[in-house]
Amino acid sequence: MAKKPVFQSNGKKKQLFSFTAPDALSVQLVGDFTHWQERPINLQKGADGVWRASVELLPGKHHYRFLVDGQWRDDPECHLLVANPYGSQNAIRQVA
Repeated sequence: MAKKPVFQSNGKKKQLFSFTAPDALSVQLVGDFTHWQERPINLQKGADGVWRASVELLPGKHHYRFLVDGQWRDDPECHLLVANPYGSQNAIRQVA
């Protein structure tokens, strides 16, 4: 169940990102808000095999993908996708 976003004093809202990969050694979140691979966000693996990170984002549309053991992966939980210039697609997180 998704938690309601929490407003921060800087106008940003906390967003939870997660990716199920029990056998992965690393999962990173990359997107326009991390300048893609310049500043990836490392997710933390839970005992349930789900990797998670909480990120503060400004309102608007944010494009993102996951890097799982260095391989680009789509977010299977996201249904809002847009084609990217690399022949694959980016997930969209809309922050209100």
